[in-house]
Parts: sequence; structure tokens; C-alpha cells
Amino acid sequence: MRRTGKRGARGEVLAKSGEPPRASLYTEITDRIIADLERGCVPWVKPWGRAKASLGLPKNAVTGRSYSGINILILWGAVIERGYAGQYWLTFWQALWLGGNVRKGEHGTTIVHADRFIPKDEKERAREEEAEPRAVPFLKRFTIFNVAQCDGLPEHLYGQPEPLPERAIIPQAEALIRASGADIRIGGDRAFYMPVRDFIQLPPQPAFLDQINYYRTALHELGHWTGHPTRLARDFSGSFGTKAYA
Repeated sequence: MRRTGKRGARGEVLAKSGEPPRASLYTEITDRIIADLERGCVPWVKPWGRAKASLGLPKNAVTGRSYSGINILILWGAVIERGYAGQYWLTFWQALWLGGNVRKGEHGTTIVHADRFIPKDEKERAREEEAEPRAVPFLKRFTIFNVAQCDGLPEHLYGQPEPLPERAIIPQAEALIRASGADIRIGGDRAFYMPVRDFIQLPPQPAFLDQINYYRTALHELGHWTGHPTRLARDFSGSFGTKAYA
């Protein structure tokens, strides 16, 4: 069926007059990331304590190609939230092509493909005016499934969790953290400072996708630690993202 809605500046099809506007992919994805940030989860630094999957980029199970851009954050978030054991993903039809199937009742994860195209009338305009045609950007949704949501796929796609690597120790950072005298407790899958009990909680260093982020996170939480009433007496009343929180 032909779409009759207008196109927005970013190439998305807008609803016809009188209809509620379609959800913007940009807004939808941005809101999802902001929600993670407000929960204290930084998707690109998030420790993988809750995830069963091995550390690495999500890949398509058929092509072997790694997903890119915003899709990495979307798929990492899904792996962490749902506890998938593998980083391989595929579409419904790709699962069938491999001889398997998506289990009934499973819900996929929406990713996006960004590209540009040149409309036919724009090509004609450019040819008539002897000018360069202007490409129109667009986003397209795709629904994909983790291999853990499928049955009958080749065995090698059902990855098992890899053991965590040894700690990548940075002596200078270790010395600084130790010199602070802060009560730092290692364990779990969250990083935070607890003002009431005056301690810092950190996931194990090898649980970070990039181990340097363990030190970045530790020093960030030490910044909050300095605000205790017995030290700088900073205001802890603000929520994440506010000036008081920072």
C-alpha cells in the first residue's frame, strides 16, 4: 500500500494530517539511552557483571558482520537486561534459512539501518539543472533475535560465557585509590557511592568491557565520595544529570 504521509527533515515518514505523529526512531532510541543513564547505567562503559555473554561486539549469525553505531548499545543493553549467553543475532527469516526457528512467543529487538537515497524526481532535477543530486537520509527498522531465542540453529552459534581475564592493573591509579582511604567494595554489577553508609561499590575490574573503565568509574565515584559531610559536605539532593549530582 502506498504511503501518503509527508516526509520529515530527517527522512522519516510523517503521519497524515489529523493522525497522531509516528514515533520518531531518533526520539525512541534517545529516550532508551537516557533511561539507562538515569538508572546509573552508562551503556558504553557498563560493567558486564549481569551479562552471561562473552565480551565483544554483537554480530549477525549468518554474515558474521559486527553491528555498528547505535545498534551496538541497543544490543548490549538487550544482552545485559535479558541475560543472553551469546552475542549472535539474526532475523526471523535468517533463522529459518539456517534450519532453525524463533521460538513461539519470543519478542525481538528493534535495531535501525541508516542510509541515504536519491529520489527519482531529484535525479531528474539534477540532470536538468546539471547539478549534483541531493540524497535524502532515512532510517529503517529491523527486528532481530538473539540465538538464545531460537531452536535448531548450528551448535557453534550457542556461545558459552568466557572466563573473565586477569586484572589489567595500572599502578598509579591503584596508588591514588588506595591513598584516598575510601571504603571500596568489589562485587555485583553496579557502580555507586552510598552516602549514608559512606562506601563505594564497584564491579570486578575484569567485568568491564575495557578494563581502563574500571579506574575511570572508580575515580568518578571517588568524586562523589569527597562530598560526604565529613569531607567537602556537597549537596547530594540532585538526581542523575543535575548540577547538584555532578
